[in-house]
Amino acid sequence: MEIERKLIKKASLEKLYDKLKANGNKMFAPINKDGKTEYHYNPSFGEVTFDHIQTVQSVKNTVFPKIENLIRFKSDKEGTDVTEVDLNQIPNAVVWGVHPCDAVGFIQLKSIFMWDYKDEYFNTRLSKLAVIGLSCSKSDEYCFCTSVGLNPGATQGSDILLTKLSNGDFLAEIITEKGKEIVSASADLFEAAPQEAKESNLAEVKQKFSHEEVTKKLKTAFEHPFWVENSLRCISCGACAFVCPVCACFDIQDETKGKLGKRLRCWDSCGFKLFTIHTSGHNPREVQSQRWRQRILHKFSYMPERNQSYGCVGCGRCSRACPVDMNIQEQLIALEKI
Repeated sequence: MEIERKLIKKASLEKLYDKLKANGNKMFAPINKDGKTEYHYNPSFGEVTFDHIQTVQSVKNTVFPKIENLIRFKSDKEGTDVTEVDLNQIPNAVVWGVHPCDAVGFIQLKSIFMWDYKDEYFNTRLSKLAVIGLSCSKSDEYCFCTSVGLNPGATQGSDILLTKLSNGDFLAEIITEKGKEIVSASADLFEAAPQEAKESNLAEVKQKFSHEEVTKKLKTAFEHPFWVENSLRCISCGACAFVCPVCACFDIQDETKGKLGKRLRCWDSCGFKLFTIHTSGHNPREVQSQRWRQRILHKFSYMPERNQSYGCVGCGRCSRACPVDMNIQEQLIALEKI
């Protein structure tokens, strides 16, 4: 559908937030607490922040939980009874104040989970989620969304995108049918589109490299010494994968207690040594340089070729979280030049 533009004043924005909350939606919104900005469940509107650069964690857990129960089972002498999770019990949810890099992450995740096999757990959560995005008014040295084809006001992945204007009111861009339904249900809170330009209220993020050029260079870089040279600092902690909006590696484990058990899907990382180890003991990625190469190739070569999407949104979280300063932006700039 064609994007529709409206104005919503901050007082009306609070009413919209409270109305969505009162309608039974599970609200996730960013708040500042203990010096960090993180998403919390059902905060009051007064707690919600609109001026953060980035939250520590992404919002992928709303559709791809860190630990997710898949089935429950009970075993006895007669056999095993399996009970599937009732997906109808997954609540409707609204993720509020999502920056464009995080919002587009939902699209990238969909290209993974809905590729060859349609993952019903992911799809159900995504279908029950409304995304109210927030354009970026400021950035830092870790941000590089413009280098991966996005920008601080990108609309992809949001149902409604808010941009804060100079007077404190907000431009609301209604992008999807889901967003249109939210606006229609609260039409009295929205006014005619403002005259102020959206672009003048966006952060400036300069392009540092070309993601197309990086993808091109990776086609012939599999055995390049770059991987050893640029992975020596990595301690394989997995922080980069766990804060990433797009990383989707997971493990499946059974936990049992007596006759009862449950099957869980939990986050994993291709950077972990055990991720590819075979039952025989052979590990095709036995050293860290091979695992770091896999991470970059997956995001900038394999996904563009197979999923027609990139595995990186330029949020910079991985570099902020890395305890040994493995700055992915710097490495991608270097890759473009090899």
